[in-house]
Amino acid sequence: MHISVDRDSFTPDLAGFTEKRVLTYRSELESYIVRDPQFRTTLEPHLIQLPAHPLVLAMVRAGNIAGVGPMAAVAGTFAEFVGRDLLVLVKQIIVENGGDIFMRTLSATNISVFAGASPFSGRLALEMPPREEGCGVCTSSGTVGPSLSMGRADAAVIISASTPLADAVATAAGNQVQTADDLATALEFAKSVPDVDGVLLIKDDKMAAWGSVKLLPVQKS
Repeated sequence: MHISVDRDSFTPDLAGFTEKRVLTYRSELESYIVRDPQFRTTLEPHLIQLPAHPLVLAMVRAGNIAGVGPMAAVAGTFAEFVGRDLLVLVKQIIVENGGDIFMRTLSATNISVFAGASPFSGRLALEMPPREEGCGVCTSSGTVGPSLSMGRADAAVIISASTPLADAVATAAGNQVQTADDLATALEFAKSVPDVDGVLLIKDDKMAAWGSVKLLPVQKS
């Protein structure tokens, strides 16, 4: 987990505070999984066993809306929960957790898109306007990284006010892409999910985009 905050708000205590919050949330998640082992392994929408921590509830809700298992939202959920805890102490924050981002900034921010072997990889950036309430920008890939994907998308990027939802929908959309011919179908799916604000899908030398997606070229040095 890589975290950036505004310089004026930084204190040495932030690292320790962040570590405690991460460990607390991990402990809550692990405790729930002991009671409900299927939560960790299912790839389908899941029926929650109450009582459950809000982090667990957020993961299940996001997965159920997207049609995937709750663990598809784990990285984005941790990013948002930790990020919102830190917003009590800082004005601006970017939390990046394995390609899943929660952010709240006061000015436009550019996010470079890594898409494996695609010719678009590292050559495009998303320009994200400031959003007072914060937002999530999450990426799934079937060709990059260790995360499980049933598809072969080089990058499936989802923008949403809910980072857990963005994470889950990125997984679900990426699962639908085996070849570039699947981009249109995956795009229509992602567009249909409530609270999804923007979609960018990349496979090889083709892309599909919708919504609040402003792309900028990245000049390679």
